[in-house]
Amino acid sequence: MKNAVLIFAFLISAQFAFGQLCTGSLGDPIVNITFGNNKTAAGPLAPGVTNMTYASFDCPQDGSYTITNVTSTCFNGTWITMTTDHTGDAGGRFMLVNASLTPNDFYVQTVDGLCGNTTYEFAAWVLSVLRPTACNFQGTKPNLTFRIETTDGTVLLKYDSGDIPNTGLALWKQYGTFFKTPVGVSSVVLRITNNAPGGCGNDLALDDITFRPCGPLLSTSIRNQPATSVNICQNNPVSFILDAGSTAGFTGSAIQWQVSKDSGITWTDITGAQSASYTRQPTTSGMYQYRIVSADATNFSSVQCRIISSIVTINVYPAPILVPKTFVLGCTSTDLQFITANDSSFIYQWSGPNNFSSTIYNPLLPQVTYADSGLYRVIITTAQGCNAIDTFNVKVFQGVTAKASASTIICDGTGVALAASGGSIYSWSPTTGLSNAQIANPIATPKDTTQYTVTVANQFGCKDTAQTTVYVIQNPRVNAGPDKAIFEGQSVMLDGSVSGNMSSFSWSPLTAMINFNTLTPTVSPTDSITYTLSVLPGGACPVVSDNVFVRVYKNIFIPNVFSPNGDGIYDTWVIKGLETYPDAILHVYTRTGQLIFQSKANNPVWDGTYNHKPVPVATYYYVIDLKLNLAPLSGWVVVLR
Repeated sequence: MKNAVLIFAFLISAQFAFGQLCTGSLGDPIVNITFGNNKTAAGPLAPGVTNMTYASFDCPQDGSYTITNVTSTCFNGTWITMTTDHTGDAGGRFMLVNASLTPNDFYVQTVDGLCGNTTYEFAAWVLSVLRPTACNFQGTKPNLTFRIETTDGTVLLKYDSGDIPNTGLALWKQYGTFFKTPVGVSSVVLRITNNAPGGCGNDLALDDITFRPCGPLLSTSIRNQPATSVNICQNNPVSFILDAGSTAGFTGSAIQWQVSKDSGITWTDITGAQSASYTRQPTTSGMYQYRIVSADATNFSSVQCRIISSIVTINVYPAPILVPKTFVLGCTSTDLQFITANDSSFIYQWSGPNNFSSTIYNPLLPQVTYADSGLYRVIITTAQGCNAIDTFNVKVFQGVTAKASASTIICDGTGVALAASGGSIYSWSPTTGLSNAQIANPIATPKDTTQYTVTVANQFGCKDTAQTTVYVIQNPRVNAGPDKAIFEGQSVMLDGSVSGNMSSFSWSPLTAMINFNTLTPTVSPTDSITYTLSVLPGGACPVVSDNVFVRVYKNIFIPNVFSPNGDGIYDTWVIKGLETYPDAILHVYTRTGQLIFQSKANNPVWDGTYNHKPVPVATYYYVIDLKLNLAPLSGWVVVLR
């Protein structure tokens, strides 16, 4: 009889539970009804979830609801202003309810994907949106009943929220309790009843309805460590034993160790780690978080059934990264810069020959001598206390002193011999304009002023540098102007120009030229002629010149009679001056229009024959095209015998 009473009491407490959230360990939410955010589509709930009317605005009337992320100045400011859901996520939505005038089930949702014979925590976030001063301080307070039922109507849990106070603030409160699904049951029905009437008050916001597996309190720890996290250095090859514990033990349950390397965003099962202890081997640097997941052995393969433990963290910090070296070259009378690590924030402790010591990052050993040769050692420590030791040998050899020839001035297009001394190996840079960049005395012919640096080295690798500059006097840009053309007796202005470095200029020849001391003289030659504009750059550099051709078209004289009879007098028809028109074409026709002679200006002489036979005595007609966009010249000529 006593056992029957205990069983009855358990059933009563399971069906009509007081609000109590899970005090053990929870799993990830199997269901998380968030009502969406700005990244999801807005709109009413799915059909059948609520019997209320959907409103597309932020202040629903009695018996209506909306899905929103803001409510402001509703009903003359009797509702509080809200701009986010309970998580504070900008754009996060919630269900805003203006209760019906009579109590009813305003939210009914079937929840799938649960595991049978598993305890779950049910919870929801709720607040009253009515201000305390509304309705003459008599506003109705929301009062909800949450029921978890099987799909055939069997009540697994009944939980009353009691009156939800009108605080006048957006103070969300989580209401919930836990229940256990029967064996084989994977779907339940959530039914939320509003027990108070609508009208003036009973206005609420609902958000984040969750179902999460609930079980005994799971814990993890690092054996022999008082804290839940430890910090070690990567070069410390230590192993840790992680222990799992539970307030109810693991009887009948399975466990799995998991690790996260991205601050808990993703978790990965550790192969073979299914016991209460797990030995963690040394790893590379990073943050490693460990936890266990557990569930009844029959349900363990389903992640919906698992609960999650607390987390332990092992931070593995990297040791300093050293710059690879085994030997360092020193050269007498030069400074030696030590370079061993790549972070100036580390702590350094240097030691070496001649009582050398330093605590600075990459110290300088000035003007080294042979006595500075030897073994140097540095201990490098990070901010996390990780250290590394670097040692290297310094050997000092005879240094070199580079010398280079003095800077010089050359003319454009000429060269100069450079000279360097002080060692046995030479390298010049830049290589532009050099005959050979790997010798001591290359010939330099740069196009522009260039500073050359020579690196001088000896057989030990000691180096030094020197500089010399070759200044280039640039040739001026000389242009005598475009070619010109005039008729005999005319004059024309030349269009000379000079830019750049110039000492003086001159024209030649000065034939028929006035204003010859300017770049634009006027010329009136009687015959075609070429003029030269010469410019002296300065600095003893050679003359630079350019030519312009002036063509003179001579006056044309056309005889109208000749006698090709072999007596040596007027035996050919010659048009004087036509030879100065290089593109001109001459045609001679008979009275009937037959072409009997044609010639270009380079041979404008007719001997009175056609096909190598004398033409008859007669009058013939000519046409001359000068190819100057002028009207053709035409006329007649008489052939006598």
